[in-house]
Amino acid sequence: MTRHIYFLGIGGTLMGSLAQLAQQMGFAVSGSDKALYPPMSDQLANAGITVFEGFDPAQLDPAPDLVVIGNAGLPRGNPAVEYILDQGLAYTSGAQWLGETVLQGRWVLAVAGTHGKTTTASMLAWILEYANLNPGYLIGGAPLNFTQSARLGDSPFFVVEADEYDTSYFDRRSKFVHYRPRTLILNNLEFDHADIFPNIAAIQTQFHNLLRTVPKSGLILAPSNDEHLNDVLAQGCWTPVSRVGSAPPKHAIDEESGELWGIADAAADGTEFDVVLNQTNLGRITWDLSGAHNQTNALNAIAAARHAGVPAVQGIEALNKFAGVKRRMEVLYEDPCFVLYDDFAHHPTAIRTTLAGLRKRVGSEEIIAVIEPRTHTMSLGTLRNELINCCAAADRVIWFRGDNIKWDISEIAAACVVPSKVHDNHQALVDALSKEHNPQTKRVHVVIMSNGSFGGIYKSLVSNLKQLKS
Repeated sequence: MTRHIYFLGIGGTLMGSLAQLAQQMGFAVSGSDKALYPPMSDQLANAGITVFEGFDPAQLDPAPDLVVIGNAGLPRGNPAVEYILDQGLAYTSGAQWLGETVLQGRWVLAVAGTHGKTTTASMLAWILEYANLNPGYLIGGAPLNFTQSARLGDSPFFVVEADEYDTSYFDRRSKFVHYRPRTLILNNLEFDHADIFPNIAAIQTQFHNLLRTVPKSGLILAPSNDEHLNDVLAQGCWTPVSRVGSAPPKHAIDEESGELWGIADAAADGTEFDVVLNQTNLGRITWDLSGAHNQTNALNAIAAARHAGVPAVQGIEALNKFAGVKRRMEVLYEDPCFVLYDDFAHHPTAIRTTLAGLRKRVGSEEIIAVIEPRTHTMSLGTLRNELINCCAAADRVIWFRGDNIKWDISEIAAACVVPSKVHDNHQALVDALSKEHNPQTKRVHVVIMSNGSFGGIYKSLVSNLKQLKS
C-alpha cells in the first residue's frame, strides 16, 4: 500500500517543493496551509496534489503515515500541531525529511547566504542540466528553464537552496545543517531573520555548523571580501576554499584551493562580462540579467558545476541560455511607455542592488519602486535605517503599509533619500500606478518589491495597463 505523507505548511516554497519530490518518489501526498498563492499554488495544482486551506485537524483523519511539519506559522498552539502531538502521529521537519529521504547518498551542491540563493541555485541546476547530467534540485522559487521548482533527477547530483532559517518549532537549528553538502556556495552574509536571530554572531554560529558538515574532499566557494563570512571561515574550516571576487581574501585560510574567480570587461549594467579564473579569461556571458550581484551568482554557479565535473566553458555556454527566475525582476507587462516588474526583494541590500542594476540598464528613464517591507526582519523595523537609503537608485518610492507592519512606516517615507509616499489600500495603489501610464512622458519602470502576494495587485494592475494600451 502506498504510504501517505501529509505536508503541514505546504504552501511555502520549501514545503511545496518537498511535496512534489515525495509525489515523484511514489508517495501519496496531500497537505494544508493558512493561505496559498502563486507560483507554488499553481505548481501544486498542476501536480494534482490535494491541498486544504486552514489547519483543521479533521484533515488529518484518517491519519497519514507521516506528517512533515514546516516552520512558517506552525508553533505550539496551532490546532493541527496540537492534534498531531495528542494523537501520537509520526512527524518530522521538512529539512530533516529532505536530508534523510532524498539527499542521502547524493552529491549535494548547496547554495547558502543572505542573498541570491534562488537565482544561483537555478543557474547551477541549469548548468548541470545543460551538461546532460539530469540533476535533482530543490529551489525556493520558479526557475524559468524548468517547469517546476523541484525534481528528483536520476544522477548523483542534487542542487539545493540552503536556508539559514530555523528548521521547525521543535528543531531550532538552521535548515541547512540537514543537507550535508559536498559542494557549498556561500554567497554572502548579512543580518537577517530578526525574528529568530538576535545578532549577526548567532547567524555566523549556524553557518559554522554548516561548514562542519562539508567533507575534506569537498569544496567551499566564498566571496573574497565578505567580512562576516571570513570570520566564519576563521573559526575553523576543514575543506578547500575557492574565492569569488576581484579582491584578495583578507583572512588567510590554510586549506584554500588557491582559485580566484572574477569578472573582466563588464558592461555597466551587467548584461555582458568575461569570466576569469586565476587571471585566465574563460569566456563571455551575454544575457538579459542585470546587476553586479548576478555576475557574482554566475561565477559561483560556474565554479560549483566545475567541481561536479562540468568544464567552465560549458557552464558559460549554459548561462548564455539562462532564462532567469520567476519574481526576480520578472517583466509582467511592457509597452513603449511603461514596464512593470515583479521582484522578491526580501532585504534592503537586495532592494539596493536590484534597483542599482536597473538604473544602469535604463539610464535616465524614470524608476518607481513600490516596496512592501513584509519579511519578518523588515516588518519588525529592525533594518529601518537601511530602508531609508536602499532605494537611492529610484526616482520615487511608494511604501505599502501592510497589516503585519509593527512600526510607523511614514517615518521611512519622510526620511527617504528620494521622494516617497505611503499607501495602505491595494486598490488605491493599483489606481495610482495605473495613472503613471502616460504616452506623453518619459518611459517609466515600476518595480513591485514584495515577498508575498501583495493583495493580488499584479493581476489587477496588468489588466488596467492592457486596457489603457488598447
